[in-house]
Amino acid sequence: MLNASSLGIDFESVEKRIVKFLQTRLSESERKGFVFGLSGGLDSSTIAALCSKATQLENLLALIMPHRESSPQDKEHALLVVEKFKIPYKVVDITRAVDAVKENLPLLPSTGNADADPEFRKRNTIGNIKARIRMINLFMAANETNRIVVGSGDKSEFLIGYFTKYGDGGTDILPIADLYKTQVRALAKYLGVPQVITTKPSSPGLWKDQTAEAEIGMKYDQLDLILFGLEHFMRPVEIADALKIQVETVLDVEKTIRGAEHKRRGGIVFKVGYRTPTLDWRIPL
Repeated sequence: MLNASSLGIDFESVEKRIVKFLQTRLSESERKGFVFGLSGGLDSSTIAALCSKATQLENLLALIMPHRESSPQDKEHALLVVEKFKIPYKVVDITRAVDAVKENLPLLPSTGNADADPEFRKRNTIGNIKARIRMINLFMAANETNRIVVGSGDKSEFLIGYFTKYGDGGTDILPIADLYKTQVRALAKYLGVPQVITTKPSSPGLWKDQTAEAEIGMKYDQLDLILFGLEHFMRPVEIADALKIQVETVLDVEKTIRGAEHKRRGGIVFKVGYRTPTLDWRIPL
């Protein structure tokens, strides 16, 4: 059977395993602690809760990085989280940094299909700039304070590439990237993340009124079950029959996963030598 119960997890076990992972990576890296971006959304709030259990609170640093176009509510929710879990934080407004990048290299004319919707291209480009400015701030803070950058990507968004390459995808570790969004939401409730956060619609918060499900084109409840079925080698037609949806919907998700592989891998190496980094010369962590 493929239904909501397929995504059930043992909260206590998952929490312990992730906390152990965080502690192990911290010990092996010989770093002081963790730094992470805190948007006030579900994923980053869950990361905050988990990190607070993995080390002393003085070893944590949350960066709240609003832009002038950000929803004031997001900052309010981020502050709720740092207050709830007693996490040290800094508020870093990224507006001037984003403006500086835009002024230094004005948007260039596109040679692709994006010309059909120039407003979308502009909005998307600026949204990616915001995500990458936040990544720069995180790594600058990590370098200055001898910390690890903890990413907040979840499995649903990681698989379909719903993140900015070298933006929120630029991290040292990804503790919840093997948990689907619906699993993260359930875990967040278990960890005591404020209800106003666990119940609000997910959004990258890169522009006004942006919501993840509207952009993805389906609810996470459905997406996660499709992804779960594909993960477990179910045929697309089997998944479609189980969920009572069109097989084309499953095939579209499968195509999206393949198309996003370059974002998960980073730079793709061209093979010339006998053993090639990232291809057939891999060193496990």
